Amino acid sequence: MADNRVNLELHVTEVLHQMGVPARLTGYHYLREAIMMLVDDMEVSHSITKVLYYDVAKRHNSTTGKVERAIRTAVEVSWERGNEKVFEQIFGYSVTSGRKKPCNSEYMVQVADQIRLKRKYEMPLI
Repeated sequence: MADNRVNLELHVTEVLHQMGVPARLTGYHYLREAIMMLVDDMEVSHSITKVLYYDVAKRHNSTTGKVERAIRTAVEVSWERGNEKVFEQIFGYSVTSGRKKPCNSEYMVQVADQIRLKRKYEMPLI
């Protein structure tokens, strides 16, 4: 079980780096944890603000508002700096397509779903 958790953390970390999220951002750590929680239980996607942000905030001794803002900043930085091919693969469109950046929940759920499916079918990540 511990190996599975470590592997999940490594996969999420790899994807976040490919998506251009700098590890120096507080939102990076929140985002990584939130995505891991979503991979483990996609039902949480129905309660992003009430359950997911709350749980992440509790684990990091923070508030839900700070968690939401920090994740939003990480998503914005990622959208500006990330690898376009990775965005196309995960979201079906890229920065250059003219589409707006995804909201926090769309970003986290799409990344978590990609990781969950690739792990399920033992496919290489991105």
